[in-house]
Amino acid sequence: MTSKVYFMDVRSDSADTSLIAKTLTVFDAAGLDKLVNEGDVVAIKVHCGEWNSSAYLRPVYARALADRIKELGGRPFVCDTTTQTYNPYGSRATELDLLETASRNGFNATTLNCPFICADGYVGTSDYRVDIPEGYILKEAFVAQAIAAADVMIALTHFKGHGMGVIGGALKNLGIGAQSKRGKFNVHMGRHPKYGAGDAIDFHPESFAGKEKDPDWTILEDCCPLSLFEVTDNDELKWEREKCINCLGCMGIMNPRGIFRPNLENFDATDAAIADGALGVVKAVGPDRVGFVTVAVDVSPKCDCAGFSDVPIVPHLGVFASTDPVAIDQACVDAAQHAPGIPGSLAEEVGVDAPGDRKFDLAGSSIEGASEQTTINTAVVNGLGVREHELIHVERAGAEKFRFPLDRRPTRQRFAKLFEKFQPFPFDRYDTRGFNRLPEVDLDAVKGHGGPTVDPHSHADAPYHGDGAWHPGMEEAAGHSGMNPTDSDKAGTPAGDD
Repeated sequence: MTSKVYFMDVRSDSADTSLIAKTLTVFDAAGLDKLVNEGDVVAIKVHCGEWNSSAYLRPVYARALADRIKELGGRPFVCDTTTQTYNPYGSRATELDLLETASRNGFNATTLNCPFICADGYVGTSDYRVDIPEGYILKEAFVAQAIAAADVMIALTHFKGHGMGVIGGALKNLGIGAQSKRGKFNVHMGRHPKYGAGDAIDFHPESFAGKEKDPDWTILEDCCPLSLFEVTDNDELKWEREKCINCLGCMGIMNPRGIFRPNLENFDATDAAIADGALGVVKAVGPDRVGFVTVAVDVSPKCDCAGFSDVPIVPHLGVFASTDPVAIDQACVDAAQHAPGIPGSLAEEVGVDAPGDRKFDLAGSSIEGASEQTTINTAVVNGLGVREHELIHVERAGAEKFRFPLDRRPTRQRFAKLFEKFQPFPFDRYDTRGFNRLPEVDLDAVKGHGGPTVDPHSHADAPYHGDGAWHPGMEEAAGHSGMNPTDSDKAGTPAGDD
């Protein structure tokens, strides 16, 4: 069996080859427009980015899809979900945090032309439980309530790396991103008897340097929402590991100190569980009501859930669409493998920058030994999709479709009366030339890569010399009677240049 993945590259030379136009073009080409019936509520699942992340997809992608869904008669909303407390200072762990962060990153009702909501409620416990007997490791999933309630779901995914999932693709967007907080604890192996952090992680309390040598030691106690860590009066670090729910709040604190040494099995099991979680989302919404659009640009090595965005590891890859989340992820992984790594990126640093190198095993994962194929392969086993795919190169749809839609009139019809009324060009000045300019200059003198071939301040009739200041007394000599040096811009820009 082979699935179809529709694809357009990232080159643009016209209105209909912009990345926004291509997103809509592959959406239609993949038949995702056929998923939407009149009156359908459509969830557009995005990653809105952590506070100070910058590689996440710009909101305009979601806005364009929302507008298209409205054209089809649907009622869209854009959403993300609360996170685990994986960072003591995380910016999306509650609905309030998420909405504040999303708005800062540009996701709100004004920019999207539809609501932006937190799909799993204030704390992240608004969910819908789904049985998944087909699951490879998970047998139930907890899907964010608003997503489970939607008639249709479109997973709008930014393809990138992921510290734990290795790749951040369509499967991750569902298997973690569309889960409630309960669902995320499930996927991350919280309290699992073999793969959960409490049982699997290597704990080295002797690596704690003591209160005196570690002035920030209080964070060791404050990083856990269940208060499972205690620093005793004797500078001993105690951990009730048998109660650990694997919220990941401690990892960024303990790992750099050598107190925790992550276990590969915990990562591998989580990566497999992501596929099962994604299956749960598809079952909750309906197998024939979920579509996938993946934009593979700014392919950062770590997820948009990090509070930073590193240099992309490969160039922009393109825009993909499919009804098969496995095939679309495999297509993106293959494209990244065939691409060269970007000089100066983490891919070059870890030695996977040649075309043909698997990029994410080392440049994406936070632990050596994890595989970019684990989630994809597990999704094949649980029946969610297939790796084998036909990559269909989609033709442009035509510039007319993507012109500015709010005023389709050509220039003369739009502006003739306005220009006549308000006269934006000052024909009444300088013998109809409009502006005070020299009739001719030596342009070649300022084009050379070695610098100008004329002396600075050689045009002595100019009162402004490019040094941030005006030089009073020169205006009259230069014939600039219209310029009053006493009214000049205090910031150093020419008077009247507003």
